[in-house]
Amino acid sequence: MRIHEILAAKKSVEIHSIAPDQFIHEAVALMTRHDIGSLVVKEDGRMTGLLTERHIVRGLSKARCNLCNTLVRDVMTASPITGHPEDSIDQVRKVMTENHISHLPVVDENGLTGIISFYDVARSALSNVEFENRLLKSYIKNWPEEEA
Repeated sequence: MRIHEILAAKKSVEIHSIAPDQFIHEAVALMTRHDIGSLVVKEDGRMTGLLTERHIVRGLSKARCNLCNTLVRDVMTASPITGHPEDSIDQVRKVMTENHISHLPVVDENGLTGIISFYDVARSALSNVEFENRLLKSYIKNWPEEEA
């Protein structure tokens, strides 16, 4: 399975973004409104960073639980790790696990095409296992009888 297949299977492929000079409380409101765990940080129409729930939690610790005047740029990851639509699910799992990241922006030669979460990766793995399980059960059910 490839990243482009995971993106195609997602219910929503809308990419939500925020500017680096906006406040964290605005990011939290946007993430809550859309029930998402990350925002692409864009400046002048191009991706300059990524903001995730994990960044916000770390920002809370750094700002002693007062993020009212904290800017997105102060807690985001600049130049995040990205994936390509043709990357395999195995590559993605390895990159996300080794780098402790929960969200991966997907870019191609035209720019940002989507973002996948570790949840998306897990859901696709579960879907594959269920499909293989059905195939194996069908194969076993139709096992040819041995002739004497």
